[in-house]
Amino acid sequence: MREAWIIDAVRTPIGRHGGALAPVRPDDLAAITIESIIQRSDLKPETVDDVIFGCINQAGEDNRNVARMALLRAGLPVGVAGQTVNRLCGS
Repeated sequence: MREAWIIDAVRTPIGRHGGALAPVRPDDLAAITIESIIQRSDLKPETVDDVIFGCINQAGEDNRNVARMALLRAGLPVGVAGQTVNRLCGS
């Protein structure tokens, strides 16, 4: 890849620990944002090379590469790479 393009950015809803979003898997929530970007930008999934996704906490049973799992759940091809940026505390 010679050039990198940032197509769009989408923010997931903010909730509190144990709140209304507690039963939603992080990769399912992330997949919704990826699907939204694909739809809004009229991108073809096969043109995506890489997905970089920020996640504050991916511990517990959901401890995996959230970006990779989300892009697969969003229907992107298996050959697309996914990277998760984990930042626990920015303060």
